[in-house]
Amino acid sequence: MQLFVNDLTVMDFSYLCPERGMVGESWIVDVVLDGELNEESMVLDFGKVKKELKFLIDEYVDHKLLVPVEHEYSQITRDPNTDEVTVDFLRPNGKSIHLVCPAEAYAFVYSSTVTIPSVGQYLKDVIATHLPSNVDGIELILRPEIIETPFYHYTHGLKKHDGNCQRIAHGHRSKVLVFEDGKLSNKWQQYWASRWEDIYIGSQDDIVDGSNHPFENDNVSFNEHYIFQYESSQGEFSLAIPKSESEIIQTDSTVECLAQYMAYELKSLAQDSGFKVLAFEGVGKGAIAFA
Repeated sequence: MQLFVNDLTVMDFSYLCPERGMVGESWIVDVVLDGELNEESMVLDFGKVKKELKFLIDEYVDHKLLVPVEHEYSQITRDPNTDEVTVDFLRPNGKSIHLVCPAEAYAFVYSSTVTIPSVGQYLKDVIATHLPSNVDGIELILRPEIIETPFYHYTHGLKKHDGNCQRIAHGHRSKVLVFEDGKLSNKWQQYWASRWEDIYIGSQDDIVDGSNHPFENDNVSFNEHYIFQYESSQGEFSLAIPKSESEIIQTDSTVECLAQYMAYELKSLAQDSGFKVLAFEGVGKGAIAFA
């Protein structure tokens, strides 16, 4: 017997890619369970599937940075005294990425690449240890949202958030809708899709300079990297990321602030036009701003 639940949850996360750098992503999760009927004549109660499996997926992937442990660029060091984990992703040509964060900010995928199959296997291994004895197997279908208009991938961190959004490197795959003088504008939607393709959006207030950072790696250069650092309720977070793959804003990077930033930027580029921006944060949610 098989039990299925579609659209169980959406995982919003980022991952490290040797070619693209730090990539924000959003995947929808469907689940299929194989097993015998239990004493309630069920494979598993739908309420438990939605609550318990969703909790595990959120706990192990959502709002984390996924690191391909077996890639040659990945170097991972754990501090046994603080439980902080340093990740050095040694891409060449000044494009290395470095983090020092609490351990729960990461998911370590034992593969050379972060892909739907490798993340699916990672989750299956986690979930398998939590299934009741009558459930013989689980299939996870991970899939991106079908978006027929321009979209972008971005990564950020929200230091003021009291939940997992405070983690300095989590992200989203997001579409954007732009109306210029009341008409949908593919031109401006494509503009943002290109400008924010695989981008880290950081706040000016979180940039540090001088020697006030935890990175000792020779690959970190103030000429080539922005260094962000802040402390929030889950601990201290530090990130060094190539300037060429970042955009700095003067506000927090909530979706509300991003929507307004986009609207103001468009207004500066086309001063005689009026703009309405619907900025999405992952799947099915976002903010609306005007300029």
